[in-house]
Amino acid sequence: MLLAAVETQAQAMPAQLQDFDARVERVREQFDIPGIAVAIVKDGQVVLARGYGVREQGKPGAVDARTQFAIASNTKAFTAASLSILADEGKLNLDDRVVDHLPSFRMSDPYVTGEMRIRDLLAHRSGLSLGAGDLLYWPATTYSTDEVVARLAKVPLKGGFRDRYAYDNILYAVAQQVIEQVSGQSYADFLRKRIFEPVGMRGARFNADHLQPGDMPATGHAKYDFTQLRPVAPLTWANNSGAGGIYASVEDMAKWMNVQLAGGRLPDGKPLFSEARQQEMWSVITPVPIPEPSVPELAVAKPEFAGYGEGWSLSSYRGQRLVWHTGGWPGMVSRLTLLPSQKLGVVVLTNQEVGAAFNAITLQVLDAYLQAPATDWTAAYAAAVAKAQGKADESWARHEAARDKSSRPSLGLERYAGTYADPWYGEVVVFEEGGKLHVRFSRTPQLVGTLSPWQHDTFLVRWADRSLNADAFLTFALTPDGKVREARMEAVSPLTDFSFDFQDLVLVPVK
Repeated sequence: MLLAAVETQAQAMPAQLQDFDARVERVREQFDIPGIAVAIVKDGQVVLARGYGVREQGKPGAVDARTQFAIASNTKAFTAASLSILADEGKLNLDDRVVDHLPSFRMSDPYVTGEMRIRDLLAHRSGLSLGAGDLLYWPATTYSTDEVVARLAKVPLKGGFRDRYAYDNILYAVAQQVIEQVSGQSYADFLRKRIFEPVGMRGARFNADHLQPGDMPATGHAKYDFTQLRPVAPLTWANNSGAGGIYASVEDMAKWMNVQLAGGRLPDGKPLFSEARQQEMWSVITPVPIPEPSVPELAVAKPEFAGYGEGWSLSSYRGQRLVWHTGGWPGMVSRLTLLPSQKLGVVVLTNQEVGAAFNAITLQVLDAYLQAPATDWTAAYAAAVAKAQGKADESWARHEAARDKSSRPSLGLERYAGTYADPWYGEVVVFEEGGKLHVRFSRTPQLVGTLSPWQHDTFLVRWADRSLNADAFLTFALTPDGKVREARMEAVSPLTDFSFDFQDLVLVPVK
């Protein structure tokens, strides 16, 4: 067992957590995670800030409380806090229209453009579909933030404005631009000077490009082809850092949690943001549907309510209000959870792509402080993971059963080749090489793959980078004259991350 503690324990752990190190090690083993870091705060004190395992598989460097991880969408709370700081200073109001601060801002619907408020940027109720536009920066692209926001005007709306919850990232790029426009600073400088330094988050970095000599960040890991665990290439969201760019350690995040639990007050008593603004950030704006637990073992974790505020998820656990968020990143996932009534916070950072681990650890901590009946959350989430994998296997079996293996493409391969353009993403090139078709996303270096005939005019795309776990079907539609009219894509596996929003692409041949 490799573990390292930097913070001393300021108060005793609950009796239920006296074997906490062993519990975390069991989670690491169950879910095949090289490294985990955990921090717990209670009543303004750091109870625990500790690392387990290694920063990179096969290498000796241990995770400790100062190891930096990509916190991904936990960044969204920092973006919301930044806007709250500016609101407290009277420089903006969360009910301001976005176009009043960014006159060039455009959505695909003129009414939504004109009515979009700054608060709407944070609350996932714009009418965009789940993950809409994510391919503009996931995997890493060559677009700038300005280009990403400009292309938002072509991203289709699939729902009504303020009609329902659908998680997105792209509007946080707009929120980032609002912060920069109003403050007159880059967002990197604003975070560093207005949040990281006052809070004391000495190891926090704006994104991976801002890591410094001497930093020892964790390396992300993924199951290549959903089976073999290996390190993944680093990713920087330099073009949407407001949605998920920050790198931080559990030592840093413990300080952030204590400021949140203190109503926005810093250790010296000065406000980082007002308590009134915090209550707005922690108030439900968008109701979130509550699904049935995937396995019976998770029934007790089903919340009584669920919603989204300004950069925070809001729900309940065992009758207590939770303020929380998760983060997903190629090779790293995380969860930060606050239990305001208990002045309790727990953050779990991991360098593998399995959210079951951070959930199992988090609920063990909450149960201990709530003196709840003991539940084997590791086993419960292992059952949920097994069921999800089983459903993915069944999905693939259905595809195989429906496939007409005797069918052939309608055209010669060379007639599918060409440059295609989607209104919001841009160009995708299909080309013939070595007797096979290949596809390349022009602005995404990682999205290069081989097309294999599946059935009729549908091809299976296998990406060269097998860490992506995002193979897709590419289907060509033909005109009556046998020419390609358009092409559509969809992910093969239900386990593919929603940020691969292939289904929103409409690829039309470029003449």
